[in-house]
Amino acid sequence: MTQFDLTEEQRAIQEMARKFTADEITPHAGKWDEEHIFPRETIVKAAELGFASIYVSEESGGIGLGRLDAALIMEAMAYGCPSTSAFISIHNMASWMIDAFGSQTVKDKYLPSLVTMDKIASYCLTEPGSGSDAAALKTTARLDGNHYVLNGSKQFISGGGENEVYVCMVRTGDAGPKGISCLVVEKDMEGVSFGAPEKKLGWHSQPTAQVMFDDVRVPVENLVGAEGQGFSIAMQGLDGGRLNIGACSLGGAQRCLDEAIAYTKDRQQFGKPVAEFQNTQFMLADMATDLEAARALLYLAAAKVTEGAPDKTRFAAMAKRLSTDSGSKIVNDALQLFGGYGYLMDYPIERFWRDLRVHSILEGTNQIMRLIVSRDLLRQ
Repeated sequence: MTQFDLTEEQRAIQEMARKFTADEITPHAGKWDEEHIFPRETIVKAAELGFASIYVSEESGGIGLGRLDAALIMEAMAYGCPSTSAFISIHNMASWMIDAFGSQTVKDKYLPSLVTMDKIASYCLTEPGSGSDAAALKTTARLDGNHYVLNGSKQFISGGGENEVYVCMVRTGDAGPKGISCLVVEKDMEGVSFGAPEKKLGWHSQPTAQVMFDDVRVPVENLVGAEGQGFSIAMQGLDGGRLNIGACSLGGAQRCLDEAIAYTKDRQQFGKPVAEFQNTQFMLADMATDLEAARALLYLAAAKVTEGAPDKTRFAAMAKRLSTDSGSKIVNDALQLFGGYGYLMDYPIERFWRDLRVHSILEGTNQIMRLIVSRDLLRQ
């Protein structure tokens, strides 16, 4: 059994994240959603526990944990609010890129404030004309002396207009993935501007906006990795991002399963609790089974990414696809068990239904996940 169990340290991390969620996130998440409140103070409190630098190295001020530890934290926080948990995940991904691939100069420049979340980071890959075809991005960075001059725009950026730091994939060379580099851009640099906040189905607790660059001069020292390494950095970051977004789906699904169990035991129809009907019991059994299956695959994939296993990208894609699809189905079934009440904002189910829907789109659509898996299988 111990082969498949969490360690004592991992259980302690999980419990710390659960307590933080119960105290700081769950009681307020409904209000954040309804009033479109960005809970910056709460997010900064998460940084005090090290949750802003989960896999930033200890040498750089982070807590240097693995990808399974990160998934446990994201899953726990998503139990209260998937939107807020996912936002913290994105900050971690951007900070990790700087720590893992940046020079000591760029690390010293940004990581101290990112670790504490005095500054928050966004990850900028998607553009208006390049979503799944990320290697077709058109934002350019032309070298001019000791600066790059940026022109272009990024779409669907979490934290756009609110965050201070933007880790951007830009084109410094020819067409295709080998012409892409990674630069750190600051909100206050001249020529940086933002579109209006997007009006979204879910994820109301975090701002999303287009980020635009008009002759933005970025110091050469802000290059992360070497020129032409940006696409590789982006894809490695997405392995972890896919695990985290899958974990956010697990957390949201677990919350809705728990809510459905409690509700059906209390709700009376035809003279007895709804939970006593066999149809309800079968639905709950399938929901729990699907959740545990997705969780087992995600935890395995997280271990592979941490260890750098040869098949880590395939497993991250499989886990992301299964967790987000299963999570959405579980929440949808929970809403069905709540009946008409599940459709009301008086109950949390509809919020989770809206928040989890986007998980099968971002960090690579689930159609792209299938493509990654099949290509890797056929290469063998």
